[in-house]
Order: sequence, then C-alpha cells, then structure tokens
Amino acid sequence: MLDQHAAPSGITDNRNTTNVVADFNEVRIDPFTFEDSLQHIYSAIGLANYDLSYEVFKYGMIGYYSLRQQGVLSNKKLLSIIDFSKSSTKKRFYTIDLDKHQVKYYTYVSHGKNTGEDVAKAFSNIIHSNQSSLGFYITAETYVGSKGYSLKLDGVEKGFNDNLRERAVVMHEAEYVSEYWIKHYGRLGRSQGCPALPKGIAKEVIDDIKNHTAIFAYYDDKTYLSASPYLNLDMLLTANTVTAKLSK
Repeated sequence: MLDQHAAPSGITDNRNTTNVVADFNEVRIDPFTFEDSLQHIYSAIGLANYDLSYEVFKYGMIGYYSLRQQGVLSNKKLLSIIDFSKSSTKKRFYTIDLDKHQVKYYTYVSHGKNTGEDVAKAFSNIIHSNQSSLGFYITAETYVGSKGYSLKLDGVEKGFNDNLRERAVVMHEAEYVSEYWIKHYGRLGRSQGCPALPKGIAKEVIDDIKNHTAIFAYYDDKTYLSASPYLNLDMLLTANTVTAKLSK
C-alpha cells in the first residue's frame, strides 16, 4: 500500500510547525495582513514541497474563509484541494489540516472520462456529461452503493457544480486510481465525473472529511475564476471588516 500520509521523499515534514496564523479570526479582520498570513501558512506547512502552488492554495483559502463566513462548514479545520491542472499520473488530491498545520492526505484522484485523457481539459455541470465539475463542494453524508463506501457532495456554485447531487457525483474508491494503472495504461482510469480515490485510503479520507468540510476543485479556467463569488477577495475582506466593526 502506498504511504499516502508521508511527506514526499527527500523533504522535511512540517507537521509540527508552530506559530502559524491559521485561525479564521486572526486572518479575517485585517485586509492589510491577509496576504502575508496566507503566505506564512503556505510556507510553514511546506506546501511547495507537495507541488501545490501558492496560487491554487490562495484560491482555496479564500473560498474556505468565504464558506466559513456563511456558516456552512463544520468545526473541522480541513480544506481539500483537487488540482486538475496536473496530470492524472501525479498526486493531485490534498487534504490540509489548518489546525494541526499539516498535509493530512496527498494522493491520486480521478477525473471524468469526458474531461480528458491523462490531462483534464473540459468541465461541466450538466447531467450525463461524464465530466468533472470545478469549484467548491461541501461534503455531506456517507452511504454504501454500487461503488462501495461513498461520500455525497453538494456543489455550492450555481452553473458550475450545483448539479453534483443530481448527477450522483460522489467520492468513492476505485481500482483504476492506482500506480499499477498508471504503469500499465499511462494514466489513471476515469470516472463518470466522480473524484475517485485509491482503494485502501478512500474510506479513511471519506471518514475524515465527511459532514460539511470544503473541497476545492481547481483548474485554470478564466471564466470560472473570474465568476466565482467564493474567490472574490475584496468581497470577503469587506464583509469581514464590517463583521469585525459590528462585534466591537
């Protein structure tokens, strides 16, 4: 079984890093230090060592704070990111524990069969499209279905992923998400739009992130990045400044 938890070979594991400004209240009230706070978190956790760019992390954190502001997330300080800009042969699923300051999971994840071969290129919110959807999802309840132990997902972005539940896009395990598959076929197998994870790790991931934690499915899609209200940093900081003033 792959060691999905370990830091990549040859780098330092920063799980015990201290003095990380990760608390929502610390970051939210001062727009002048927001960027510095995020850069500090990124560096302290060592995310560059996991090949997660600061830009993708920043997008994920803006959305995470926006969702926390709306009160739709649980008390778990977890953010999962799927970086669809990377080849399917690369580990591109991350779960970041913002409380313990560590990358909790770092593994492979599939994309939809009509999203692309090895590289993801096309995304959809349309039923029966067999494509992955971009944007922010909120994890929901678990169940056992045709794909085994699975996690239902709710998309929160109208026009981009709000049909996830109707499309039956869920997180589940799959044999085709493995290094064996990559070795024999040159890429991961593909799903009908579900973010499938490797067998042996999927259940553990699902149990940790279920019940209202955030997943951010990223791709450098200019239309999405400019349209998503969850990526509007000015709106987030303005709202948080108002909240801070009202609470004084």
